[in-house]
This record gives sequence, C-alpha cells and structure tokens, in this order.
Amino acid sequence: MKNRKQRVELMVDLIKNRCIGSQEELAQLLADAGFVVTQATLSRDLKMLKTTKVPTDRGGYMYILPDSNTLKDKLLAQGQISMNANYQSGFISLTFSRNIAVIKTRNGYAAGLAYDIDMSHSPEILGTIPGSDTIIAILREDVTHEKARAIFSKMLPLDQKIPSF
Repeated sequence: MKNRKQRVELMVDLIKNRCIGSQEELAQLLADAGFVVTQATLSRDLKMLKTTKVPTDRGGYMYILPDSNTLKDKLLAQGQISMNANYQSGFISLTFSRNIAVIKTRNGYAAGLAYDIDMSHSPEILGTIPGSDTIIAILREDVTHEKARAIFSKMLPLDQKIPSF
C-alpha cells in the first residue's frame, strides 16, 4: 500500500495538470496509479489541500488549488511584489461608489483575489468582503477614486479586462 504523502503529491499534480470535475473522477485517476481511497478519505484530502471547485468555460466544474503560498503572501504583505497585468485573477471590472470599490470577477475567483488584496496591507484599503464573483473593498474616506485605481492597478490587470462568460 502506498503512503498518504505520495497520494497527496499525486493529487496536487493531477489537479494542477488536468481538468478534474468530480471526486469520482479523481478517485479513478488515483486508483489507476495504485491509490485506492474511500470517498471520505478523498474528501478529507481535498479539504486539507484547500481545493475549490470553480466553473469552467464549458459549463462544468473543476478543482483548483489555492494560488498563494507562504513566500508570495509574505512578499505581498511587505509590498515587495505586486500583481502584474498578466496575473490570471479572473478580474472583469472595477467601479466605485463613494468609498466603496466593487470588483467583479469570474465566478469562483473573488475569494482568492480578495485575499491577495488584503495581504497587500495597503493602508488605503480598510478590508474586503468577497462573494462568489464580486468583491466589496472598503476604502478610507479620504482616498480618491484616482488614488484607489492606482493602488488596485498594482494588484489587478485594469488595462486587460477578462471577458465574462
């Protein structure tokens, strides 16, 4: 019997490199590699990996792994890196209403993007509230929309909007 560490490493590889839409599909791929697991074990492993199911452009769903890691989080928090326009954030649009920024994303992308915004520890952004495809970001009252747009441009591809599906 193969060990848990090997199984989890294979799961990570499969999720990163394939479009896996169900636990049954993942269980079959694991079984093909010699890892026979119960649904409960698979469910625990997926939870431990903090996987998320997001919609695909073909109408189905697929598992994804969190995009952030400890080093990236630390560098974001220290302001040593910023998101560039090529970052695949699922970003669609940014609009403002007084001191509230409304960020629209593709379905399933809001939580990860809100986390990255919070990790930037920008003093102008008091916090975020993510939904499935929308983020509400509360700005300090004295922050202009132009200043906020400049701050968000470090984290969002404002020049390259991703089309909504």
